[in-house]
Amino acid sequence: MADLAILPISLTRFNALGGYARQPSTLLYLEELEYFEVEGAGVIGIATKDITDQDFGGIVMAQDRNLRFRGVNVTDFCPTPEAAKEALFAGMRAAARAQVNDHYQGDETGEPVDFFTHRHEVSRHNPSFVQLTTNKGYSPARSIIEPMMRWYQDADGNFIEQFQTTGFDQRIWELYLFAMLIEAGFLLNRDYQVPDFCGSGLLGELYVEAVTVGPTIKDGQIVPPPPMDTPEAREAYLKEYMPIKFGSPLFSKLNKKYWTQPHVVGKPLVFAVADFSAPMSMVHSQPALERYLWGYEHTGALDANGELVISPVRIEQHQWDKKVIPSGFFRSPESEHVSAVISTNAGTIAKFNRMGILGKFGSKQVLLVREGRMVDHNPNAMHNKLFRVFVNSAGYSEEWIEGLNVYHNPYARIPLPMEMLPGAAHHFCDETGQVISHTPHFHPTSSVTHHHCPVDVDAVLAEIGDKTHMVWTLKPGEAVPDQSA
Repeated sequence: MADLAILPISLTRFNALGGYARQPSTLLYLEELEYFEVEGAGVIGIATKDITDQDFGGIVMAQDRNLRFRGVNVTDFCPTPEAAKEALFAGMRAAARAQVNDHYQGDETGEPVDFFTHRHEVSRHNPSFVQLTTNKGYSPARSIIEPMMRWYQDADGNFIEQFQTTGFDQRIWELYLFAMLIEAGFLLNRDYQVPDFCGSGLLGELYVEAVTVGPTIKDGQIVPPPPMDTPEAREAYLKEYMPIKFGSPLFSKLNKKYWTQPHVVGKPLVFAVADFSAPMSMVHSQPALERYLWGYEHTGALDANGELVISPVRIEQHQWDKKVIPSGFFRSPESEHVSAVISTNAGTIAKFNRMGILGKFGSKQVLLVREGRMVDHNPNAMHNKLFRVFVNSAGYSEEWIEGLNVYHNPYARIPLPMEMLPGAAHHFCDETGQVISHTPHFHPTSSVTHHHCPVDVDAVLAEIGDKTHMVWTLKPGEAVPDQSA
């Protein structure tokens, strides 16, 4: 085994394999330089630099009894990165030659978690779960979820059952939040059952409760959402129907008073909401969420100088059929205990498929093409830009937090520092309804990811060369075609 190949890997792949074992405090004294993997041997490594002493070292990681990558060796520190890398590679090869049980750490409990083995009658399986586990085109998503699931602790004991049957979308949303918070530098504490995520990072503690909007059920049957086939119908859907849909689960979570839990008292509390009320509903409903949270309608027009002027109008209520609710979630009694509401339309299986491709997971015959809408940072822009990109191309990059929107509560007793969720878009609304947004350079507002399989990916990329993406700016008044998440 002397010729064991050691390959450089991306941060995306390393985080998917071993990032869940990272202690945030290590970033105070160690800089991570490069990441490596012993080909086919279940061993990874990090080349590091000591921030204080300015010397170089390495950390070797291998799988424990529950198949989680954890540290098994810290190699000697060296005066040069080359010498440290040589020592790291020697340590990685030694770990690869060792017996599997040499890497067991004695604190493992139970068996390795398995999300994907079909455990229920075929009739009970969610069609999306079946597609994820059987369709080769989703193998990147399946393969990046697999190492993640080794770390995800099932606090309420029914995660896997719901993932496979009635709660696939909701559980994918929780897995997305799990990956995003780990990427943002939080260590998650599973000693508490509520809220869903109890995180601690370099800037303090953050508590996150997952909220999902489901379809309307009547007499045991799903009630289809209202049509949006006319401008008037679309306006009613966004201004009345969807705010009420968001209001119900958010109020239910508010009534649970998570802020009274001893471990949450005095810490930022965030509700993370995703819309699964109908297929692809999250593509359209983001403006409805903003309208409901702040209780303002915003209209834009260009003045005589060609400058965009946004005019806010306060909304008092939303009405659909016979149901009426007050607008402005952040104006609701006791909502001051919620620091912010976060949301993205990218918390779906398409996100996992893209991140899987970036991490070199799954079949090498899957080609992903992503297109959608993105924020135009021209202060006078009336419309979003359109983009199109080949996810497999060398120039493409993406993070879990990309596309996340943070709506800050202007009345929050405990404000959420923007720095706790770097890379997200942060939105602030004052008491007059004026909104200030801090948005990353590339911030998709919605997208659709097409997968093609089997495909000779190398041949396709060679044909397109460096033309990996295109961006268009729409003319004033030109319609933006609907895209899907």
